[in-house]
Amino acid sequence: MSKRMNKRGARCAGFTLVELMITVAVLAVVAAIAFPSFRGVLQSNQVASTSNEVVATLALARSEAIRSARGSGVCASTQGTACDGAWSDGLMVWSDENGDGAYQAGEPVLRFVAFPPGFQVEGPDTAIGFDSRGRRRGAADALALQPADCASQPYRRVVSLGVTGQLRTRRGDCE
Repeated sequence: MSKRMNKRGARCAGFTLVELMITVAVLAVVAAIAFPSFRGVLQSNQVASTSNEVVATLALARSEAIRSARGSGVCASTQGTACDGAWSDGLMVWSDENGDGAYQAGEPVLRFVAFPPGFQVEGPDTAIGFDSRGRRRGAADALALQPADCASQPYRRVVSLGVTGQLRTRRGDCE
């Protein structure tokens, strides 16, 4: 049995069509097994980053309330220009210039956070307000967030806000 040689006398190396097809088949099987796990990792990372964004937004509102000595608030907003949406649309932080606990046109908007599409966020019926000492105006509240299609997976996060302004995050199964 003779081996093929090139012009310089060295052996030619390469893959046959059969070897290439077997390699592609093995890669397809590995990808089919790994894809569901990878999807779970992506959803988990999205939930973690979104809940961190909510915590940072509430912390910003609280620190602004203390800094300005008038208060601040967080509300559901679609575009970041008014408190006009559902919590799943996004969050808007504003400086409460007149100290009434409600957003009024002309008060400075400090931050707007839009949530990823397909994300469910549940919150209180009213805006979340902070007084000049960083305490919650009104009762304790919570924002619950999860992907829309998580089907009883442990991707639900509940960010609780106590009356003193303290934040806590806990994990749970989707509902």
